[in-house]
Amino acid sequence: MLFTVSLLLNALVTATATDTYQPNWESLDSRETPQWYPDAKFGIFIHWGLYSVPSFSPKGTYSEWYWHAKDGDQTGRHQAAVGASKVTQAFHNRVYGEDFSYADFRPLFTCELFEPFEWAQVFKRSGAKYVVLTSKHHDGYCLWPNREASESFGMAWNSVESGPKRDLMQDLGNAVKEAGLKMGYYYSIWDWFNPLWPEEDQPTRRGKVCNEKTLNQYIQQVMYPQFKDLVNNYEPALIFSDGDWWMDDDKWQTKPLLAWLFNNAPNKEEVVINDRWGKVRKKHGGYFTTEYGSGFSDPNILWEENRGIGKSFGYNRVESFDDYNSTELLIYMLCDIVSRGGNFLLDIGPTADGRIPVVMQDRLINIGKWLDVNGEAIYETRRWKKDCQWSEGTIIQYTKQEFHKGVPDPIIEMARYPREGQARKECYFTNKGDTVYALITQLPDSGTFTIRDIELSPESQVSMLGFEGSLDYTAHEGKVTVTLPAFNPSTMPCDFVYTLKLTRAR
Repeated sequence: MLFTVSLLLNALVTATATDTYQPNWESLDSRETPQWYPDAKFGIFIHWGLYSVPSFSPKGTYSEWYWHAKDGDQTGRHQAAVGASKVTQAFHNRVYGEDFSYADFRPLFTCELFEPFEWAQVFKRSGAKYVVLTSKHHDGYCLWPNREASESFGMAWNSVESGPKRDLMQDLGNAVKEAGLKMGYYYSIWDWFNPLWPEEDQPTRRGKVCNEKTLNQYIQQVMYPQFKDLVNNYEPALIFSDGDWWMDDDKWQTKPLLAWLFNNAPNKEEVVINDRWGKVRKKHGGYFTTEYGSGFSDPNILWEENRGIGKSFGYNRVESFDDYNSTELLIYMLCDIVSRGGNFLLDIGPTADGRIPVVMQDRLINIGKWLDVNGEAIYETRRWKKDCQWSEGTIIQYTKQEFHKGVPDPIIEMARYPREGQARKECYFTNKGDTVYALITQLPDSGTFTIRDIELSPESQVSMLGFEGSLDYTAHEGKVTVTLPAFNPSTMPCDFVYTLKLTRAR
C-alpha cells in the first residue's frame, strides 16, 4: 500500500515538474501566441443558438441576450437596459405567450437548411483565415452533445439531444478545416440560469456576487469538464472566452484551466486564447479584445476588434438596411484595424433554420473580392512606424459609444467623409519586412499621391496592387510622390481603398 502511494506521489510530482506552464499569469503570459494568429488578420465570428429563433431585440442591442432580457434580474441595471427588457418581454408575451418558456424554443431551432460546406465556401470566399463559432453562449445551450449541459439543466440542453439533433460544431468544423481555414470556438464560462446556482445566488449583469459553494459546484461539475470536453474532442485553434466580467479570475478558477490547456490540449502548439478569464481584460491573455470599439494603437499589443455587420451579434429581425454596415465601411474597418496592428473578427448571425442571411453573404463575398487584389497588404503584415497619414485639420477623439452607434461610423468619417475642418486619414500603412504598403482612402484628382516621412533606396520600386508594372515616382527630403495609373471606371483594380507597394522602404 505504501509502495502504491509512493508511486502515485512520484507520478504527481513528475507530472507537475514537467508541466511547462503553471497556473499563474507570469507563467501563462510567457507563452508566445502561435504565429498563425497575428498573420491571419481577418476572421469570421458566428453567434448561433436558441436565441436565433426569436431573433429579436430593440435596435442597437444584442439579440443573443434575449433570455436575460426576458427573465433576468433587472435590479441595478441602467435605464436603457431595463427599457430593452420591457420591450423584449412585451414582444415575447405578444408573439409566443406568457407561458412559453425559453426552453420551448428548442424544437424551433431546427437548422434544416444548414449546409456546412456551403457556409465554409462563403467564409473562404470572404478571405477570412479563421472562423469562431459560439459553442455555448450565456444561455448554457451547447451546439455539441455535451452531457454536463443537459445534466445540470435537467433537460436536453444541446443540439444533439434537442432541436436539430446534430453536432453543429463538428459539422461546421469539418467543413471549415477542409476549406483550409482555422476553426475556433467561443465559450461562455457563465451560464445565466444554470440550476446549480439557486435563484438567490444568481449573479446579475452588473456583478452581484453569488454563493461561492454553489459557484464551485458549477465550476467543477459543468465548466471544467465542459471546457475539457470541448478542447479534447474538437481541438479548437482559438478559444474566445466570455461571460467573465462580473467576477475575478481567482473565483472563476481560470488559471488552472488555462495551465491544463497549454500543457495538455491535443493541439497545444496551435491553440490561441483571448483575455476574458475574469476581470483581466487588457491585462492578461493571448490577445486583447475590444467589442464595437476602436482597438489599440500600441504596436506591442496583440489585439482583435470584434463586432457584428449590424448592431447585434445574433441575428436580429428588427434590423433594417440602414442598420447594416456597407461593404465600403467594412473594408475601411479592416484596413484601419490592421494598420494599427489588430485582427478583425467580423460577426454574422445565422437564422434558426440554418441560413446565412443574404445581406451578410453579400458583405463577406465583397470583402473577399477586395482581398483578392489587396490581400498582400493585409495578411502576414505588421504595423509600420506609423499607422496612417493625416491631412491637415483637427484630429477628433471619439468615444466608445460613437464607435458603436455613430452615424456615420467614426472609421469612415476619419478616412472618407470628414467633417468641416477635420483631419482625414489619407492612407493607412502596413509593412512586411522592408516593404511598405500605403492603402489610399481616396484617390486624388491630381493623379499623384504624396507619402510623407518615408525614405526609398535607389533599388526601390513602387507599384499598385492589381495594376501591372511599376509606377513613376519622385523622392525628395523624406517625401515620395507617386504618379498614379490612369484608370477609367471599367479598369479600376478594386473599389474603395487602393494599395501602393513600396519596396526597400523605411
